Amino acid sequence: MDLRVEKRLGLKELVGKVMSAQEAAALIEDGSVVGMSGFTRAGDAKVIPMALVERAKNEKFQIDVYTGASLGPEVDKYLAEAGVIRKRGPFQADSGIRNMINSGQVSYVDAHLSHNAELVRQGIIGPIKHAIIEAVAITEDGMIIPTTSVGNSPIFVDYAENVIIELNISHPESMIGIHDIYIPGEQGKREPIPMTNAEQRLGTIGIKVDPAKIQAIVISEEPDAPSMIVPPDEETQNMANILLDFFRDEIKAGRLTNELAPLQSGVGSVANAVLDGFADSEFENLVVASEVLQDAVFNLIDAGKVKFAAGASITLTKELQEKVYGNLENYADKICLRPQEISNHPELIRRLGLISINTALELDIYGNVNSTHVSGTKMMNGIGGSGDFARNARLGIFVTKSYAKAGAISSIVPMVSHVDHTEHDVDVIVTEQGIADLRGLAPKERAALIIENCAHPDYKEQLWDYYNRAVEATGNAQTPHILEEALSWHVNLAKNKTMKKEIVKA
Repeated sequence: MDLRVEKRLGLKELVGKVMSAQEAAALIEDGSVVGMSGFTRAGDAKVIPMALVERAKNEKFQIDVYTGASLGPEVDKYLAEAGVIRKRGPFQADSGIRNMINSGQVSYVDAHLSHNAELVRQGIIGPIKHAIIEAVAITEDGMIIPTTSVGNSPIFVDYAENVIIELNISHPESMIGIHDIYIPGEQGKREPIPMTNAEQRLGTIGIKVDPAKIQAIVISEEPDAPSMIVPPDEETQNMANILLDFFRDEIKAGRLTNELAPLQSGVGSVANAVLDGFADSEFENLVVASEVLQDAVFNLIDAGKVKFAAGASITLTKELQEKVYGNLENYADKICLRPQEISNHPELIRRLGLISINTALELDIYGNVNSTHVSGTKMMNGIGGSGDFARNARLGIFVTKSYAKAGAISSIVPMVSHVDHTEHDVDVIVTEQGIADLRGLAPKERAALIIENCAHPDYKEQLWDYYNRAVEATGNAQTPHILEEALSWHVNLAKNKTMKKEIVKA
């Protein structure tokens, strides 16, 4: 046996369970519900899914796949396109599976990320036949040490009939110790989660497992798929500056200090760019309590701005992967990975007073946010954890560019085509045009602020025209709308490839 494998395999009784990816893939039965490790292209199983793709060339079978969040292409592209996935949940971000979801070939269950573990406990998801978990090691006392994500792995291991482990020896051994595995008890009998700051450790360094449940161990040396985020541009940098000025005003008002409050930043280029904006600011001793630790978090640790960061996964670009994983010992005491039912837990989000920064696809003039559906019908990625954070955060902030498709689309519309976050969960909106602080405002006050401060100039007059006519048509109602026109912008986009309309002057 390879010495690297022998060193990582603490339970020597499991040596006989080491097999090829093809042999392990043959164990997975048609119709099975499968729980897989992985959260935003990190810590996901890789070689067994590809063996399932090969198996599908000669055999017709389908499985339901549940994970922590999105995975790399091995599952969300190749396995889906091979016709193996019947149902997928709770999040995805690959165009391959997205196209199949939007054509009805794959059923998709979009859910709040903090809810999934409870759905497993209640048997709504399941029974789980197989849990396929990527690990950096298995300890002598029978704990699975995850790699770059925790996600839903603990609950999958707990409830699965069989556990298959991808032992990935490409990940550094210095990962051992960065995880904090805490699993809440059964609802109704549960003790309060004993956390009062994000730096506390509550559980164990690995996932406890009954060795008898381990069905197979497959050796892997496949790295995580790199993050797809792009560097900040002039507009996202401007959004970061606008947000930093907002925080400075909050400090002047006595609501924050220059250490702010624990920060959560959603997945994606815009949110990452906004977080990156802290690097050259006066803010210091920052704490990140998020789902995903992206490039910006490690850049801020290097800049001496972030003193501690906790999440459910580490998702990095190729450049940052090489830098961070090649020197993980330099970060190990400053980071922590937890199950997503802890990182996204509403009680903890509210208790710790998080500042939540997430991305919107579109928003309307009253502050309702659509973060999932293009034109109300086509799924983009999913709600992810944005709802967990926005509803319970001290500050629920949504960021988006004010336009899309080279100006053919306004990100601010009269009425969103799909609602993920109601106006009650949205405190602050930031675009490259400006900021709208919606706290304590009535609907018509919010509308005026959003249109004037956040809308793109090409659409501002069009928005004011709709709003003013809605006020007149409804007799100055609480939330003025012309129902026949509220979604006409999306209709115009579908027909004419643009939301722009000619305004008829009275």
